[in-house]
Amino acid sequence: MRTQIKCAASDSVLETERLRLRRFHREDVDAVFAIIGDEITMQHYPKKFSRADAEEWIERNLRRYDEHGFGLFAVVLRHSDELIGDCGAISQIVDGKTELEVGYHFRRDQWGHGYATEAARACMVFAFRRLGAEKVISLIRPENTPSRRVAERNGMTIERQVVHTALPHLVYAIGREEFESNSALCPPAGAVE
Repeated sequence: MRTQIKCAASDSVLETERLRLRRFHREDVDAVFAIIGDEITMQHYPKKFSRADAEEWIERNLRRYDEHGFGLFAVVLRHSDELIGDCGAISQIVDGKTELEVGYHFRRDQWGHGYATEAARACMVFAFRRLGAEKVISLIRPENTPSRRVAERNGMTIERQVVHTALPHLVYAIGREEFESNSALCPPAGAVE
């Protein structure tokens, strides 16, 4: 897999063979609501999301870009620029410790195409190579089998179980050394720009 890392200050941040990850725009609210407003897509979350929540979702990530230089990014298909999901790295407090989580959400009609795996893997490269992370995690509800499969395809393993947002979550994790040493997961340093 070839992953291009662009300057985090630009609109387009990452590119894979099929996807482009870019900063959210306020005009993305309808596309975001089509994802987080779908009860089946978000069935593992503790609440139902409204259109106002979709607006706040975008605003929260715009603040993350300003404060940290990263957050969840809009995932668009390269061939059409259609926004089909989000993926990125965010800081999470887990058991009182700040962890860097790679998270993803995709519109239900886009499931089963490998987009979450592709985008998450690109974000892992970004986290390790651009952000200098030593470890990345994904917080996943135990019953969320599709997200667990994405994490496992990307070399992550269960580190522990925690209560996060008042719900049980598995902490999937992978360290930089393990990720970088697995050529099936991580492109050579020269392949990333």
